[in-house]
Amino acid sequence: MYLARCVNVINPLSRQDSSHNFFQNAIFSAIISRMAEKKRLLTGLQPSGSLHIGNYFGALKPFVDEYEKYESFLIIVDYHALTSLKDPEELRKNTLSIAADYLAVGVDPSKVVMFKQSDVQEHTELAWILECIVTVPFLMQAHSYKDKIAKGLEANAGLFNYPMLMAADILLYDAEVIPVGSDQRQHVEYTREAATKFNNAYKNIFTPPQELILDSVGTILGTDGEKMSKSYKNTIPLFGTKDEIAKAVMSIKTDSDRTFPEHVFAIHKLYKNEKELKTFYEANKNNYKALKETLVEDICSFMENMQSRRNDLEKNPDEVLKALEKGAEKAKKIASKKIKIVKEAIGILKN
Repeated sequence: MYLARCVNVINPLSRQDSSHNFFQNAIFSAIISRMAEKKRLLTGLQPSGSLHIGNYFGALKPFVDEYEKYESFLIIVDYHALTSLKDPEELRKNTLSIAADYLAVGVDPSKVVMFKQSDVQEHTELAWILECIVTVPFLMQAHSYKDKIAKGLEANAGLFNYPMLMAADILLYDAEVIPVGSDQRQHVEYTREAATKFNNAYKNIFTPPQELILDSVGTILGTDGEKMSKSYKNTIPLFGTKDEIAKAVMSIKTDSDRTFPEHVFAIHKLYKNEKELKTFYEANKNNYKALKETLVEDICSFMENMQSRRNDLEKNPDEVLKALEKGAEKAKKIASKKIKIVKEAIGILKN
C-alpha cells in the first residue's frame, strides 16, 4: 500500500487519466525491482592444504547459512596460495578438493558464482593497479603479515602484498558484504582504504565494502590453543578419516595441573550444546582421554552426511569441474567490464 501511494504522488494524473497507467506501472515496477535487488556477498578460501574444522565453522558454515540471502560469490583463491605453497601438483589437487568440499557442505552452484581466482586474470591486474596507489608503510601495518612472519613463514613479496590482491578480489565485483571473523576485520578495512584512495586519485568507481563480523563464531582454536591454521600445523581435518581426526584430537594441548581441559572444550562446544557439555565435562574431570574420545565421536557423527556427499563428488570430479567452469564464465563477464572502467579512469584505455 505504501508503494502504491508513493506512485500516485509521483503521478497524480494517473487516477483520472488511463493514458498515464503505463507510466505509473513502470515506476511501480522499477521501485519493486530496486527493493528486490540483493546485496553482493563475497568470500573465499586458499587451496594451500586440506580444509580443517576452523575453515568450516569460520567460513564455510556461515556462508552456507547466509549465501542465498545475497548475490553471492565464492572464490577459490589459488593465487593467494602461492605465498606458501610451492608444489604444483598439490595446488591442483587442493583446488579441486576445496571446490568439492564447498559442494559437500551444502553450496548449490546454481545459486552462487563459484570459481577459481586464476581463471579470471583481472584479479591480478587490478591488484597491481592498487599496489601502485597504496604505500609500503600502509602495507607494513598488516597484522596477518606480522603474525605469519613471526610464525616462521617466508617473508616473500606476495605475502606482503596479499591485502591488495584480496582487495582486488572484492572490488572487481562491487561486493558490499564480506563475512569475516573479528580477527580478520583489518582485511576489509584495507580494502575500504584502497577503494577510497583510488576513488580520490582518479574517479569514484569502487564501492567500499562492509565486513559482516561473525561474532558468534569467533576464533577457532587449534590443537595448540592458538588460532587454527594450516600454516601453524595445528588443525583437525574437516574431511579426514576417523583415524586422522582421532590423531589430531588426541594431540590437543592440555594442562596437567588443571581439571578442566579448556582447549578441548572450546572445540567440543562447536558440536554440542554448551550447557549440556559442561555437565558432561564436570562428570569426567581429569579423564582427558574419555573427553577427547567423545569429541572424536561427535565430530564423526556431525560430518557423516557431508562425508557421504564428499565421497560421491570424489568419484565424479566432472561435476566439480563443470561448476567451476560455469562460475568462471559468470565472474569473467563482470570482472572484464569493471577492469575496463578502471583502465579508462587511469588512462590505459580511452573513454
